[in-house]
Order: sequence, then C-alpha cells, then structure tokens
Amino acid sequence: MRILMVEDEKALAETVRRGLKNEGFVVDLAHDGLSGLGAAIDNTYDAILLDLMLPLKNGYDVLKELRQHEIWTPVMMLTAKDGEYDQTDAFDLGADDYLTKPFSFLVLVARIRALIRRGAPVRPVLLTLGSLTMDPAKRSVRRGETTVSLTAREFGLLEYLMRRHDQIVSKAEILYNVWDPAFEGGDNVVEVYIGYLRRKLDLPFGVHSLTTVRGMGYMLSAD
Repeated sequence: MRILMVEDEKALAETVRRGLKNEGFVVDLAHDGLSGLGAAIDNTYDAILLDLMLPLKNGYDVLKELRQHEIWTPVMMLTAKDGEYDQTDAFDLGADDYLTKPFSFLVLVARIRALIRRGAPVRPVLLTLGSLTMDPAKRSVRRGETTVSLTAREFGLLEYLMRRHDQIVSKAEILYNVWDPAFEGGDNVVEVYIGYLRRKLDLPFGVHSLTTVRGMGYMLSAD
C-alpha cells in the first residue's frame, strides 16, 4: 500500500513515515503544495495525507486541482485546531476524511486502513434541476449559460439541496449534513446561507426555486 504525505513539518512527516513503514506502508513525502500536487498527478497512491497550511500552494488548492484532474484518490486532510480552515470545510473541499493535529498515530493508521478499504469513491456526474446545473467534480455551478460563483459553504449547501430536491429539509438536517454533527452555533446560520443562495441563484434570473416552508424548512425545486 502506497501513501503520499504532503506535510511541511519535516520532523513530523519523517516520524509518521517511519511509523507507517513499520506498519507495512510505502510512504512518499512532499514538503510543499506544488511538489505534493506533482507527485499525486504523476504517481498512483492508495491514499493521500494532505496538510492544509502548506508553502507554495495550500491544501485547499492542491485538493481542488487534484479533483479537477479527475484524480479520486482518497484524501485525508490534516488540520490544526486553530487553523485557517475548520474541519467541516475539509469535506466541502472534497476530502474523504480529516484528522486534527496533534493526532494519535494508532488512530491515523486505523483511519488510513479504513480509507483504503473503502477505496476511491465513484464521483458524481452533473446534477441538473431545471436551468440549474452543478458539476461536483469541477465545483462549478451554472444557471442556464451563466456561471455562478459560490463559496465552499454555499456550494456544499446547494449540493445537499440538489440531492434532496423537491423534498422539505429542516434546519437541523442541513446543519447536520452541511456543517457538522457537533456544530454548536445557532441554526439561524442556515437562514443566512439560504439568503445568500437566493441572491445568487434566483433573484438575478427572475426565478423562484428555493422556497421556505414555514415551520418546516426549505425546498429546492426546478424553476
């Protein structure tokens, strides 16, 4: 089993490499985003361990470009508790798992083995609802022929709503599936992001696809 670890903390990377070697893994190391991206494109790996805060190209951009190249190798993000990106964002970016630093080596090994057992998931094709089209692989959205720019969180919310189209989904369901099961903020954040989507996807095009069902939640339908 061959692993790529992209980590700029060289001492940590070498310690993990030695430990994984003792567990039977072959580990390639890269210490910046550019070299990590190149290694992932040029070689075949069973899993990739990808730090978020990297020199030259951060983990966000590395993962985004990997998916644009249609490289679906399972990716585990390594995130710092006080890092720029929170854990839920890792999934918004297309990661398959994450670990927060500092992490237990035994937990790391168990999670890597679980990733490899699952294998590279089958990535979704285009999602279409009326004039709204989403490409999850390229992380792009269009209303008709017009490209709509969304943040990572807006994209994650829209993808969830498109997969549940014509169904009423509650704020609690959205928080659980788009934010995080352990999210401790108020559910009003859902209403805020629903408003963001309406202003980007409905209002400029004169359509009304995203509706509020009073006392129940929200529903996305074809325009």
